[in-house]
Amino acid sequence: MTTTEGGWALPISEGELAGLTREMHEAHQETLPAMRAGARDLAEEVRARSADGPRDPGRRRFLLGAGGAAAALTLAACSSSGSGGSPAPVPGSPSGSASGSPSASASGQYTGDLKVVALATALENQAVGTYQAALDAAKAGRLGTVPPAVASFITTAMAQHADHAKVWNSVLTGAGKPAITDVPLSNQPATLQALGAATDVATVAKLALSLEDQAAQTYLFATYNVTSPGGIATAATIAPVEAMHAAILNYVLGQYPVPDDFLPVDKAAGPGLLTV
Repeated sequence: MTTTEGGWALPISEGELAGLTREMHEAHQETLPAMRAGARDLAEEVRARSADGPRDPGRRRFLLGAGGAAAALTLAACSSSGSGGSPAPVPGSPSGSASGSPSASASGQYTGDLKVVALATALENQAVGTYQAALDAAKAGRLGTVPPAVASFITTAMAQHADHAKVWNSVLTGAGKPAITDVPLSNQPATLQALGAATDVATVAKLALSLEDQAAQTYLFATYNVTSPGGIATAATIAPVEAMHAAILNYVLGQYPVPDDFLPVDKAAGPGLLTV
């Protein structure tokens, strides 16, 4: 256990955290080929949809069931709910009505499955920005002493979110839509406010955990609600990596990540969270 300036203690050893971060990195690297292939398939499906017409509904139901069930079981294995419970959502952050259809939010330049892709990109950008802000605050001394293993985890997780955002943006640009390079989410001001008020690692970890839980559950929700097999495959590939981020953050917070029988989607973000 590493005790830092200000009295906060890392509940596990730095060696254990470094090992978990390595495993997270290896898992992410293994998913990259499938993630990129799924994104290419999704981009092709979006381009061809108007010419090909709707896909066979029986095939879609099969893919939804297979992809969604696989993702749910994998996510449940690294569920983030510990003895201390899951952290509260970001203050003032709406879920965006995750129970509706992907295109149920206000009209914009992203519609149908592309609305879900835009949401996923924005969530990934939000995570990148949050981790970068945490690193900046640590360098400025605003979080007290930050153990090197914690900084390494943050850097690794941030790079993985950037990879995910890049893949989703490739789908948007491939469909002739603008890439999303900022965070067009209605909860972003509250997220920035919470980051600015953080004075220790634990507070930042709780905020990051709320975002990771939201991302993992959003991807699980997407596997059941998008119409594209390529979109289902991409979401199902990314979701377990987000769940690993959440599980490690639970360790950082001293909350043992107890697996759930089935991951819920009550924290999933809905397209209504988008402001574009």
